[in-house]
Amino acid sequence: MPKKIVGIIALVLSTCSISVAQTPSSPPELQATIAALDARLFDAYNNCDLKSFEKLFVPNVEFYHDTGGVTWTRKAVIDNTRKYICGKVRRKLVAGSLAVYPIKDFGAIEAGEHRFCEIQSNSCEGIAKFLMVWRLKNGQWQVTRVLSFGHRAATAAEAAMP
Repeated sequence: MPKKIVGIIALVLSTCSISVAQTPSSPPELQATIAALDARLFDAYNNCDLKSFEKLFVPNVEFYHDTGGVTWTRKAVIDNTRKYICGKVRRKLVAGSLAVYPIKDFGAIEAGEHRFCEIQSNSCEGIAKFLMVWRLKNGQWQVTRVLSFGHRAATAAEAAMP
């Protein structure tokens, strides 16, 4: 990735207050790239931009959700997002929780925590952990696996976080 683009991504991330945990084995450029991809993915999710959202998943993505079960295809992920998320819920990354780990000759693992906020009430009462496996192929990053787990009610302090 050209240094100028990495610099621009880093500047954008710093102004968006996305905090990335420093992982010793992860190059700063990879951390910035994955943080930007996370922001792009969940901007599409939060705004129900399903065309943009869809492009970030491989066709045979596996999505493991501790309370919702397993989804085996991109189409099913998009259908579930349309049915259960659009206009109902938005996702917020927990500041400082995002960690990135390289996968040699493949891509990266992204880990973190996020809160889910009901749009109608503007309350952020749910929290969960996540892992996403990103693949870089032919210059394009896409998610191949998602694990969303540990869903629970947010504590009062977590619910009050900006």
